[in-house]
Amino acid sequence: MTLAPVPLMPGQLLARGVARALLGFDFVSLPEFVPAPGLRVDLMCLGPKGEVWVVECKSGRADFMADSKWQGYLEWCDRFFWAVDGAFPTELLPDGTGVILADGYGAEIVRMGPEAALPAARRKAMLRAFARGAGLRLQALRDPGVISLVSSALP
Repeated sequence: MTLAPVPLMPGQLLARGVARALLGFDFVSLPEFVPAPGLRVDLMCLGPKGEVWVVECKSGRADFMADSKWQGYLEWCDRFFWAVDGAFPTELLPDGTGVILADGYGAEIVRMGPEAALPAARRKAMLRAFARGAGLRLQALRDPGVISLVSSALP
């Protein structure tokens, strides 16, 4: 039996386009990453020099207005961005945050998020969590059944 692919939600399409575009700048991304209990960012991105960026993808005004946790993400990254499509009213996005215009196939940074460098200890913890998260996801792809046996290990 062949399963049909599950269609991506609008925010997931934006995340895919952003991840593709950032790969061109040598950034790798993990979607739906948990930097701390109670927080889940749409994309955690790691740059070639160890930079940590968070990208929150908003599919529309209602999605943005419902987001009450985004300021809690700031302490977990060097730069913070919103990713929205071309129809999004960007004047709603707070000053002092980055803006990326995206679709399911690509993206463009239109406003660079200000840099707020992570403290060394937090950066080390984030790099370790990113590496473990990526490794666990890869292992789950190669051997889907084994991860369910140790689901407490998943980030």
